[in-house]
Amino acid sequence: MTGDPFSDVLDLIRAKSVVSGSLAAGGAWAIRFPPSDLINFWGIVRGDCWVLTETADAPLHLKAGDFLLRTASEPAVLATDLNATPVDFEDVLASGTEGRLHHGNGDQFFMIGGKVELDATQGAALLDSLPPSIHIRNGSPHATVLECLLAQLVRERTEGLPGVAAASAQLAHLMFIQILRAHLDLGATLAPGWLRLVGNRRLAPALRLLHGEPARAWGLEELARECGMSRATFAVHFKTNAGITPLAYLAQWRMRLAERALRDGDDAISSLGYSLGYASESAFSNAFKRLVGEAPARYRANARVRQADV
Repeated sequence: MTGDPFSDVLDLIRAKSVVSGSLAAGGAWAIRFPPSDLINFWGIVRGDCWVLTETADAPLHLKAGDFLLRTASEPAVLATDLNATPVDFEDVLASGTEGRLHHGNGDQFFMIGGKVELDATQGAALLDSLPPSIHIRNGSPHATVLECLLAQLVRERTEGLPGVAAASAQLAHLMFIQILRAHLDLGATLAPGWLRLVGNRRLAPALRLLHGEPARAWGLEELARECGMSRATFAVHFKTNAGITPLAYLAQWRMRLAERALRDGDDAISSLGYSLGYASESAFSNAFKRLVGEAPARYRANARVRQADV
């Protein structure tokens, strides 16, 4: 582990960002996008449009330099004319080539879209921490950084530079991370959970210790001292932000690491247990079964079956 909890979790859930395509449009238009199980985000390069969803109280106005990340699996309509009859996205997609789509008359509007793939098992750690949508407005400090990334992404795709696919994926992932950072820095109200925890700077020293040495038998006194708090204050503050106690978080983090090792590696279960701080194979197996719901050996066998079916 890196000792950087934000990066650790993104690595664990295998967050992978890719550019899904671009859309140029002109005139009065409306496009209905289907629901998606993936996180998706849009960067508006020029022009403006409205976004309508079933759960939003009112249409959202997006302008050039704005960014929108969506996690809700619901349809959405993008439109310059709220009275226009929406065209299904599949019809627009059928007329495009290599992810470059065009709709309507002209190209006054242009945006680039991306999507984020997550590990099917561990991805809930992030999804449960995010709201249905995150809107980063033009002019904010984070939007300035995002606009630079978006401008380079446009250049990569329009000029066909060497390594465009690899560079585009890296730029898209940086945009995704920057949107999450902006969400934290803008003081958004977050439910207790991973994202709220990693965004709390008072707890950052303790979280770095837990992630840096997950096998160590950390005590509340030591973690609290690292954060400059009393033991009682630290325990309350941690649970308020994480939703669980520090030691429960450590136990869960160990299990997330164990799940990955069991899926991807061939280490003996006893060795894996020792590497995560358990004194015996039985102690590790009991903890794993209690928190995950099945014994380590069965989890590994079932994971290999699922991987073979993919």
